[in-house]
Amino acid sequence: MQSDFQFLFDGKRPLFFHDLNLPATLRIAVLAPHPDDFDAIGVTMRMLRDNGNQIDVAVLTSGASGVDDDFGADLTIQDKAALREKEQYASCQFFGLPDDKLTFLRLDEDQEGHPEVSEQNLYRLRTYWVDKQSDLVFLPHGNDTNLGHQRTYIMFCQLIADEPKPLMALLNRDPKTLSMRQDLYTLFGTSEAVWKGQLLRFHQTQHQRNLKTRHYGMDERILQINRKIAEELGNGAEYAEVFEIKRYTGTGEK
Repeated sequence: MQSDFQFLFDGKRPLFFHDLNLPATLRIAVLAPHPDDFDAIGVTMRMLRDNGNQIDVAVLTSGASGVDDDFGADLTIQDKAALREKEQYASCQFFGLPDDKLTFLRLDEDQEGHPEVSEQNLYRLRTYWVDKQSDLVFLPHGNDTNLGHQRTYIMFCQLIADEPKPLMALLNRDPKTLSMRQDLYTLFGTSEAVWKGQLLRFHQTQHQRNLKTRHYGMDERILQINRKIAEELGNGAEYAEVFEIKRYTGTGEK
């Protein structure tokens, strides 16, 4: 574990990702409650990819409950789960993530399709975590109306409660985040937004669902919040992804 990189996250807030100069040897983990959560922070992930960092993505649930019944005729829950996993494979291939770096944990879900906070799920998550030995982890913020995001954060906190090694977590803001401390920004412009839109549209089940319910697609749903974050920052950037920094010292959160 390379604990010496943590000083890069010190200093006056806000911080900017392009200023961090993270070492390429850092191992990155992404805990995605659903297929498409990885893509929501796609520009930051691309910066890490281009920096040479190893990225491992764990998708915790199938996200089958997010597929409308009218998306395809007579789709079973298993069909919907397979469809969403296929979409995630396609987006990760477009991104350039090797297939062996994408893992579907398929945690047990409740009747609404949210991951259960259970010993069995924690065991499966811990097994993955121990195998990857990551230095820096990304996941959605827990202060969010989405139960999948809330429970992923709860399980992550339980997972690392006894972790003896220092660890950094970056919690991202998405359209359903209620509030968070905005510590670290990834700024980007139109060309990166076009690329990110392509990445998000691989999730056609969610793209069509947004078109039907909101009259704009999955791409615009995420890029809207990226524009809003940039506007709130007020430094002239067109778009931004933003994260709250959590530092875990081995004896608790700092």
